[in-house]
Amino acid sequence: MSRKSEVKRSTTETNINIELNLDGTDRYKIDTPIGFFNHMLELLAKHALFDLNITASGDVEVDSHHLIEDVGICLGQAIRNALGDKAGIRRYGFFIMPMDESLCRIAVDIGGRPYLVYKMRVAKEARKEIDLYKNFFTALATSLGANIHITVLYGDDPHHCIESIFKALGRALRQAVSFDEREKGVPSSKGRID
Repeated sequence: MSRKSEVKRSTTETNINIELNLDGTDRYKIDTPIGFFNHMLELLAKHALFDLNITASGDVEVDSHHLIEDVGICLGQAIRNALGDKAGIRRYGFFIMPMDESLCRIAVDIGGRPYLVYKMRVAKEARKEIDLYKNFFTALATSLGANIHITVLYGDDPHHCIESIFKALGRALRQAVSFDEREKGVPSSKGRID
């Protein structure tokens, strides 16, 4: 069974193309005009073991918010499409990631109920830069239909805090989308996950 998908999105603000293989070997090519964002998406793909190609452009001269959010929308759709009916997946994932002085905890439930909890216990001056990526995680949770809890337990350097989030999210998604050989159907007492 192939768990691949492709999502294209074109608006007056952004133009995005994503190709995803959930059962990949961490082959990725990320091309957006935001170098740091490229690096974070590469880390997510590496730690999730996804094959991921993203080509994205947008009105970053106005603000990077549109592009970051729209990539989150498309990546969530790509994962959701690749999962199909979600039969046999673990559904849940959890990871704690240290990155130098920062520590991040992530829990994911791909149960069809989108919700983001985003808590930071970080230096006030680091908060603004970190909060820009909240738009990505909100869009990802909504379009994937996932409950994602992100807590940076502590940290001073915003780069380290954000990096720990993307790495931990990759690891948690890797668990959640993986197959459980004992799971014979959809991992829900309702018999389906929307």
